[in-house]
Amino acid sequence: MRIPHPGRQRHPVPPEEGARAFRHRIPRAAGRGLLAAGCGALPALAFPEPGLWWWAYAALVPWLLLLRTAPGPRRAALDGWLGGTGFVLAVHHWLLPGLHVFLLPLAALLGLLWLPWGLLVRALLGGSPAPPRALTALVAVPSGWLLIELVRSWEGLGGPWGLLGASQWEVPAALRLASVGGVWLVSLLVVAVNTALALLVAVRGARVPGVAGLAACALAASAAAWGTGVPRPEGTVRVALVQPGVFGGPDGPERRLARAGELTRSLAGQRVDLVVWGESGVGADPAGRPELAARLGALSRAAGAPLLVNVDARAAGRSGIFKSAVLVDAGGPTGVRYDKTRLVPFGEYVPARGLLGWVTSVGRAAEEDRRRGTGPVVMALPAAGGSPVGGPALRVGPLVCFESAFPDMSRQLARAGAGLVVVQSATSTFQESWAPEQHASLGALRAAETGRPVVHATLTGVSAAYGPDGRRIGPALGTEASAAAVRELPLSAATTPYVRWGAWPVYGAVAVVGAVCAAAGAGAFRRPGPGPRGRSARTVRG
Repeated sequence: MRIPHPGRQRHPVPPEEGARAFRHRIPRAAGRGLLAAGCGALPALAFPEPGLWWWAYAALVPWLLLLRTAPGPRRAALDGWLGGTGFVLAVHHWLLPGLHVFLLPLAALLGLLWLPWGLLVRALLGGSPAPPRALTALVAVPSGWLLIELVRSWEGLGGPWGLLGASQWEVPAALRLASVGGVWLVSLLVVAVNTALALLVAVRGARVPGVAGLAACALAASAAAWGTGVPRPEGTVRVALVQPGVFGGPDGPERRLARAGELTRSLAGQRVDLVVWGESGVGADPAGRPELAARLGALSRAAGAPLLVNVDARAAGRSGIFKSAVLVDAGGPTGVRYDKTRLVPFGEYVPARGLLGWVTSVGRAAEEDRRRGTGPVVMALPAAGGSPVGGPALRVGPLVCFESAFPDMSRQLARAGAGLVVVQSATSTFQESWAPEQHASLGALRAAETGRPVVHATLTGVSAAYGPDGRRIGPALGTEASAAAVRELPLSAATTPYVRWGAWPVYGAVAVVGAVCAAAGAGAFRRPGPGPRGRSARTVRG
């Protein structure tokens, strides 16, 4: 006869108690979900305009601690998804005037990228990880984050805005890291520091791996700062940034064009090599408007330098609307132009317009899709621009607005021989938000990555210029300014490791995550519990 053990007896739960427990479980789950979304939003404070760059090194710790204590894989996945949604909403909140309520489902869709990351964090940091698992976490958790940044960098998913490493644009050591492995390497180090701090805070037995992780990150940053020198200057170039300011109303475009012309004429006698206007500064294609072409040529003669203007209009002789960087000399447009190749989803085209075209009725989505260019273009400045380095004419690589967020585009221009990268932008739609400061800061990363000076010229601010080491040259023109500024920028012909080898940290992250997934499939990371398992109790059978 078998006597049931007292601990195994099951008593029926009264229906009222079960309902009460269910009612209590819902608020707890909802509260944890809100906490996950809030934790995911915390890193946004590290980006401009708050600009708390140091906060990036601890901003992920609350989220990591929440994920490691998830009671099960489903909850960890949910917390990863909700945290990712909070991150996207916080970093892209300035899109709300343009997308309205559509921003929430878009953030929820992108937040799904963090769902497997939540599982990865719980598997490696959950319970009381032994030193080997803790050391694995120090490499795998940042690698998983980097793969998320890689996937969401696809243009169709919104592009690489808010990459965690971009928050370090003012930190010299981080800029040197960017010259070695791009913004990807900076993101990797930032997440590694967060992971090491989470181990130190939550896992008593993993303090040695945590300290070792922090020491390794400090060593890597120091090696980059001291071992990778700043690019050696080889001459200078004088570039003028023309920022006309905000002009509203039906006659706004014409008034803005007149103001830009006034500011350009004021540059006479200042010995500039190039004058750069912001995005969409010209509302018609000068190739089909002789009077406009003559007007721009006269401005080039007055300034004593070629102009790089930006045209947002139907192209003469071609169908559709293009956004184009057009080079103008004293005789008018030279015929050299670059058509923007990577367009802003919803802002410049609507993906699957037949299905999502309704968003034009609730936000500021593009009424008509812009056309894409065929590839990068490197322009040689005409003779009016002089030869700043005392040799061949300076070659300029233009990018238009959103494209400055893509590290690979400026790398392509540097490899194609560009000595100066020029970004033409307009953020007037988001004038009172964090967007202008964030967009301008990207020039520092692109300059450090390529070893080329970068000019970021806008219609309404923020306009700025950066040397080949990523350091800002002179003050920026804020969103309240209507002015022209001349910046003398060092030139360099050095080839940075990032230009030579590309996004190698991403390839390493793929290998690490693949190895961890294979180990998990073999059962290496099973059952991460909340704490060490105790000795099993002895049972008696009679």
